[in-house]
Amino acid sequence: MNAVVEEWLAKAEGDFATATREFAAAETPNYDAVCFHAQQCIEKHIKAILIARGVIPPKTHDLLELDKLLVAACPTWHWAVEELRLLSRAAVVFRYPGESAGHEEAAAALDVCTRIREKLRGLIGA
Repeated sequence: MNAVVEEWLAKAEGDFATATREFAAAETPNYDAVCFHAQQCIEKHIKAILIARGVIPPKTHDLLELDKLLVAACPTWHWAVEELRLLSRAAVVFRYPGESAGHEEAAAALDVCTRIREKLRGLIGA
């Protein structure tokens, strides 16, 4: 594993730690941040795998677009589009005024993130 891939994975794990820590906060958890960092964790894991397989990922946050590239680079990969869409939506919608994530939305985002993260880490041997 090269240094660039390792750095992407380290940043992904930082996002996972932040999402997990914020979700567990006893006082005033920031559920919007949980959703954002859950999406970022998966985005960065996918980009790390793409780079490890010789694919330069585009500068996008769209998990559906990245998923298509991952399927092409790793034909054994498959994940439910609905769950990828949930993470992408949660990361965008709750970042701006007008909507806020609650406990339920944050729990769903973190659950999806945790399960996808586990499978992605298995693909890269992390």
